[in-house]
Amino acid sequence: MTVQFGVSINPALDVENGYRLAAAAEHSGLSLIGVQDHPYVNNYIDAFVFIGQLLARTRSLSVLSDVANLPLRPPAMLARTASALSRVSGGRFVLGLGAGGYWDAITSMGMPRRSSAEGRRALAEAVQLMRELWQPGAKVTRNGEFASVSGLAGQGPAVPIWIGAQGPRTLAVTGRLGDGWAAPIPSYLPYEQYAPANAIIDRAAEETGRLPAAVTRVVQLVGTINPTTHSTTHRSPDLVGAEPIRTDARGWAETLVRLATEQPFTVFVFWPEKGDEMQVRRFGEEVAPMVTASLG
Repeated sequence: MTVQFGVSINPALDVENGYRLAAAAEHSGLSLIGVQDHPYVNNYIDAFVFIGQLLARTRSLSVLSDVANLPLRPPAMLARTASALSRVSGGRFVLGLGAGGYWDAITSMGMPRRSSAEGRRALAEAVQLMRELWQPGAKVTRNGEFASVSGLAGQGPAVPIWIGAQGPRTLAVTGRLGDGWAAPIPSYLPYEQYAPANAIIDRAAEETGRLPAAVTRVVQLVGTINPTTHSTTHRSPDLVGAEPIRTDARGWAETLVRLATEQPFTVFVFWPEKGDEMQVRRFGEEVAPMVTASLG
């Protein structure tokens, strides 16, 4: 089994701290950074500007938009941005994409409010349109419900799309169309809902003639990695509810091994409660090697 390990880094105004965390992630052997996309948060800079900087300052890390806010980013323009980031980074950009959730904040930026059903349809339409626009030499004309283009030239490269989905109907869209599922953090989707959600994705993929394994499963876990001492008794969480995971590296590793063997998760993104370099290093240098060794 091939697994990947990453860390979430906020696009905070203190960009230098973000750069330090990214350097710690790369030095510690992690392979992925996730960046939230909330343009309406005044304490965050634009996620895609930050992503571009992270890609320029690293050499081995992939960077995931976790997840791009579709209502604020028209799909044709998002397709161009994503392919450009992939091109300049040697293929290290992954497009995480969401239908939008914080509608009061989204509408405050001048965008119309969408219902849940409209959001799902817009998401599916955007995925299909972007894939067409990533075909070099294509001339794309589409008069969609939410997005239209006329004779727009295709431009690669294509980029993996990991969908941030929570409800059953959006999970089904993920199974039909997504390259991956970026599971929401447990405060939005409790741990015990992971298995039913994965089952919906599997079923939708099979109904579309896809192998469920074609959909990469990404779990995102909030918590703190406690220091290991001789007096420490590690505890593996029960994975019920939404409480952050707070245990030592061994407890974290056992939890990730369970998620990799009992469910189809192969990408693990750590959301540290305290965004400091020590937490990033513990995840990369202590937790990840134990998980890899346990999985063989």
